[in-house]
Amino acid sequence: MEREALVGYLDNYLRIDEIQDYGPQGLQVESDNRAITRIALAVDTAPPIVEEAAAWGADMLLVHHGIFWGQTERIAGPLGARVRLLLRHNINLYAAHLALDAHPEVGNNAELARLLGITAEGWWCAPRGTPIGVLGAVTPGTSREELVARVVQLLNTEPVVLPHGPDWPERVAIVSGSAAGHTGEAAAMGADTLITGETSHSHYWAASDHAMNVIFAGHYATETVGVQALGRHLAERFGVEVKFLDFPTKM
Repeated sequence: MEREALVGYLDNYLRIDEIQDYGPQGLQVESDNRAITRIALAVDTAPPIVEEAAAWGADMLLVHHGIFWGQTERIAGPLGARVRLLLRHNINLYAAHLALDAHPEVGNNAELARLLGITAEGWWCAPRGTPIGVLGAVTPGTSREELVARVVQLLNTEPVVLPHGPDWPERVAIVSGSAAGHTGEAAAMGADTLITGETSHSHYWAASDHAMNVIFAGHYATETVGVQALGRHLAERFGVEVKFLDFPTKM
């Protein structure tokens, strides 16, 4: 498949130009390779990941966390090393951060809800103006322990659980990655349980204050599902070969 056609499709499907982010998304590094037949999928962009993508023969590395964040950086140091490595192996880099979190079909949060059996009823948590989180109903009769067990099985993770909410949750808010600071917002929207990625000491009392269950399943683990769902979509639609490269950070 021609790179330009694939990039155009991804930009439109993910609404790359419409969703504000912390840095430019979409095609971040353009190599000389214009024919895309193999797409490596990953959460992050780092030298070991690029090397594995190259060893597999990838034409494009499609990631959730790209290489540009905030203000413009010099192409030097660690950033320069990543760019040089991608170009040395003739690999295009495409990144979709908040756009992938927010996508209603293949996004991290829509996919987490689907896989956990949570019926999505609405969207919330808009760090850059576009809601990225899912708010939904738990299957009646599901205990907190059962919900945690589903998370463990689905994501192969060891979550930290703050059991300050009901034993039998009814309404769950989901935001992959880092959203513990939005515990109060989730409670205000009627959620009794929050599923997100990473935590810190200060989040304990927020969960207690709002009588919320909070399941911290890991930043990395909660963001593995979106790129894989997007990869399946591209494979089915265009016949390209995809492979998920798993580099867990335990964070």
